[in-house]
Amino acid sequence: MNTTHTIPPFGLGTFRLKGQVVIDSVRQALELGYRLIDTAQIYGNEAEVGQAIAESGVPRSELFITTKIWTDNLSTDKLVPSLQESLRKLRTDHVNLTLIHWPSPGGAVALADSLHALQAAQAQGLTRQIGVSNFTIPLLQQAIDVVGAKAIATNQVELHPYLQSPQLVAFARAQGLHLTSYMTLAYGKVLSDPAIAAIAQAHGWTPSQVALTWALQRGFAVIPSSTKRENLQSNLLAPALRLSDEEMVRIATLDRNDRLVNPEGLAPVWD
Repeated sequence: MNTTHTIPPFGLGTFRLKGQVVIDSVRQALELGYRLIDTAQIYGNEAEVGQAIAESGVPRSELFITTKIWTDNLSTDKLVPSLQESLRKLRTDHVNLTLIHWPSPGGAVALADSLHALQAAQAQGLTRQIGVSNFTIPLLQQAIDVVGAKAIATNQVELHPYLQSPQLVAFARAQGLHLTSYMTLAYGKVLSDPAIAAIAQAHGWTPSQVALTWALQRGFAVIPSSTKRENLQSNLLAPALRLSDEEMVRIATLDRNDRLVNPEGLAPVWD
């Protein structure tokens, strides 16, 4: 894997969390020991995330903050100013990781332009690392051709027991590219899966812990979200858990290419 980047394997996602809900979620997560917080321009919650972080008292040096550039801001003239606005909302002078949230629809903005703008932001100290999200194998290859695999800290994609994307995972590993799994619990669908439930019962774990542990053991970073303190706390135990090889194989059989995030007009042609 790409050893030039360091991304914590476990963090808090904030997708769909707004207002006081996201403030409370981030605040509780930081109290419990979370140190990676993942947000995005389109989530509409960067200011609230920034408020929760500022009020937490956790030193900035201990935190890993990720945000994502929305498709409207991928052009050369818009990317850096939009990131500067994100930093203002987040109340910080830099983020640790900035991602292209989705590839430019229809290739309206050349990928090379967006990647070079990200590198310019990195050179200015606005972001420590850069990467991509929702990139397919062809898009990853294009990105590699532009900036090289070592420049890409991660590809954040939907990955869960029902969508295991073996071709994408194999390509990323062959290129030394790190993957971050979002939607690891498949909107909660995997929590009622009989195979997941049986493994959880055998260990005395929660189904959520099983799914997160599966992803972590595959080498993915995970960023589950929750608004409940007890779930935030139990999820945080996943990095210390371990599934057997046989249990990993059982979960591998659950793959059914069940993609949940596929926005019309935005999603690329998936692998």
